Amino acid sequence: MPKRKPLSGLPEVHKDLKGYSLDINAFGEVRSNFDIERINDFLNNTNDDKKIKKSEKSRGRKHNTDEAQDKNGSI
Repeated sequence: MPKRKPLSGLPEVHKDLKGYSLDINAFGEVRSNFDIERINDFLNNTNDDKKIKKSEKSRGRKHNTDEAQDKNGSI
């Protein structure tokens, strides 16, 4: 198998994350130059949480079935 060529240059990142650096030291600790709160804010603003969407949909369905049962008179 041929060896992989090392990548050159910086990776492409979102404009809000320009200058972000992530390193792993000799002890396996992840080091970053951005505060974790800043990263969390970015992720909250740009990504949808699939688990929250699922729970909101299931709540909506339960609510609708409860209304249908009330209209029919059954509990």
